Amino acid sequence: MSTPAGDRYDGQALDPTAVPATYQDTSPSPITTPDSDEHSAPDPEAVRDTRPPAGTSPDGIAHTKAAATWTGLVVGALVLVLLLIFILQNLDAIPVNIFVWTFELPLGVSMLLAAIAGALVMALAGGVRILQIRRAAKRK
Repeated sequence: MSTPAGDRYDGQALDPTAVPATYQDTSPSPITTPDSDEHSAPDPEAVRDTRPPAGTSPDGIAHTKAAATWTGLVVGALVLVLLLIFILQNLDAIPVNIFVWTFELPLGVSMLLAAIAGALVMALAGGVRILQIRRAAKRK
């Protein structure tokens, strides 16, 4: 059976926030602050930093620009191989209409040209935005 807080059980008042007598520390504890002589926090000089240095992986191997370039080249080569396979599998000629001109190109080549045109439009828009940000930064 449960009793509400503050009720008496066996002649003792029940306090839900009370600490049992076996856990109470009777010795006075000094009041310390982080900048006092008796540190309440660990001494920063005594704590050893176990993190790896910046620019290294958890196993201690440094990340270099050469490694990043090599990774980029490998990924780029794989993308080019996939693109070549796509173009070779889509050699059916289709008519392409641009304004008043009409000509025939393989489907894979026409899709590649469309992707390149989209990338150029994106680069142009990004370049304009970068110039706007640079001008705003110079004014400050």
